[in-house]
Amino acid sequence: MPCKARVAVIIGSERDREYGEKAVKLLQEHGIEVVFRVLSAHRNPKELDRFIEENDESIDVYIAMAGLAAHLPGYIASRTQKPVIGVPLPAGPLNGIDALLSIVQMPRGVPVATVGIGNAENAAHLALRILRLAGRCE
Repeated sequence: MPCKARVAVIIGSERDREYGEKAVKLLQEHGIEVVFRVLSAHRNPKELDRFIEENDESIDVYIAMAGLAAHLPGYIASRTQKPVIGVPLPAGPLNGIDALLSIVQMPRGVPVATVGIGNAENAAHLALRILRLAGRCE
């Protein structure tokens, strides 16, 4: 059975594109439909809200990656019941540690799975495992 799944890969800015494209490539190699967007929880929250509202029903898993404060995964998780995987990216003086701490400190009821700093491929692998458990992929 091919994958009958749709994953949204959302990056916070164009400078994060190289990471996002790694996740997209791996997912597409497994036959997963990917929606790739550049949307910031800080710079364009209304556009991000609109994207989630218009696509949430058809999205199975979200992968969100951003540097610095990394509010993007938490913001998405607060607006959906779908799994959200956060990828903190190396940025700023602590090289991603602030981003990781931001994701780890999400409030109760707003879960975000987190992979290692900059590891977009592991986010894609985790999405695949979630989809397999849900019976959406082999």
